[in-house]
Amino acid sequence: MLQYDFMQHAFEAGTIVAVMCGVIGVFVIARHLSFIAHTFSHIGFSGASFAVLVGWNPIGGLLLFSTLSAFAIGGFGVKIFRREVTISVVLSFFLGLGLLFISLSAKKATAMYALLFGSVVGISLQNVLDIVYLSAGVIAVLLFFYKPLKFDSFDPAGAQAARLPVRLLSIGFLVLLAIAVSEAILIVGALLVFTLMTAPAAAARHLTHSVGRMVLISVLFGVLGVWGGLALSYYTNAPVSFFITSLEAVFYFGALGWDWLRDRRKPQEERTTEGSAA
Repeated sequence: MLQYDFMQHAFEAGTIVAVMCGVIGVFVIARHLSFIAHTFSHIGFSGASFAVLVGWNPIGGLLLFSTLSAFAIGGFGVKIFRREVTISVVLSFFLGLGLLFISLSAKKATAMYALLFGSVVGISLQNVLDIVYLSAGVIAVLLFFYKPLKFDSFDPAGAQAARLPVRLLSIGFLVLLAIAVSEAILIVGALLVFTLMTAPAAAARHLTHSVGRMVLISVLFGVLGVWGGLALSYYTNAPVSFFITSLEAVFYFGALGWDWLRDRRKPQEERTTEGSAA
């Protein structure tokens, strides 16, 4: 499997994106921005479609449209874009816009499939390098602003009371999220980017209350999902994205079940402790 260059590139790019999504996903869940990430994926799809139409590198169109939308959302306020009607209108418009650009392109069939559902096994060495640079930048910024971002994400009231620049942090995080979503689209596609960006982090949140451990578990689940998806796809010839999303769903529901069992055990342990004390 790893003797082929395309599989090596797929594992390299997939691992890098999984690590980056695992880190930023913890803050996405904490800040309740899951549907904003989904919105960015549709906006990024229209940007990539536009890039295909005019002959640009698709990742350039992804970054252009998604980062501009991040500034727009930050300017108008995140609360507006958390409304169901607003999100549905924005998603529908940009999905339709992307389909329009694809329909005007001579490469419409192949490009549309790749942009919507991902093309990890078609990743080139140049794509891998682009993803490395972007992911390194995103993770470096997250690490640099880790403490204030963690404070604002997990205790927004306390962050405001401490007079942190919460609006600036919000806009900055949205821009990072837009870049992260743009990268993830290349791996799992615009329609499935929601999985890598939220499922590993959501599963990790059910297993620990420590933010540091949450990030590590989220990264682990993301990487295992991508590796498992690539291996299963290679040996079965089924779509990679199907296996990645399926594995991440297994991790999430497994963590949810573990959390439920742990909560069920607590009252019983408390009763046992009280009986022993009596």
